[in-house]
Amino acid sequence: MTASGNLYLALIHHPVYNKNNEVIASAVSNLDLHDISRAAKTYGARAFYIVTPLADQRELVERIVSHWTEGVGARYNPDRTEALRLIRVAVSLDAVRDEIACNGTGVPVTVVTDARPHPRNISYSVLAEKLKAQHPYLLLFGTGWGLTREFIDKADYVLTPIMGHTRYNHLSVRSAAAIVLDRLLGDTR
Repeated sequence: MTASGNLYLALIHHPVYNKNNEVIASAVSNLDLHDISRAAKTYGARAFYIVTPLADQRELVERIVSHWTEGVGARYNPDRTEALRLIRVAVSLDAVRDEIACNGTGVPVTVVTDARPHPRNISYSVLAEKLKAQHPYLLLFGTGWGLTREFIDKADYVLTPIMGHTRYNHLSVRSAAAIVLDRLLGDTR
């Protein structure tokens, strides 16, 4: 099994902060579905979960995925179909963990991404080495203005944040996911 063969991604829509630091459930973005699933497929992730407690948002994701995997979109763009087939919809992180555990490789190790430094940060090189094990890893990305502190504190690891050379640090989750996957699994030749 390759390093990415045991990697799962999840985009968490609750509990996240809004710009006023209130805990909310954020809306699903069509762009996130397309771009992150394409990055996940490129780097060999096993699945990409969209996690939201909101029934209408889960239904929206199912309709979008269906269009691109079974509908007109599947005929129009087969490459997109291949990527969007990675998408799974879940109501909670617990549901995701249970589904992955049912695959027979155990409960996944959770790794949170965050734009802020954390006392338990793990480097990309250390996590890349851990991914070589047979155990499943679940890489968690937040939406809105980031995952709540309580959510982050429950994770097994917190990945070192992506930092540029300026004080500005507010990447889209789509950009962050692509950078993280490349740092962990990219071909460095």
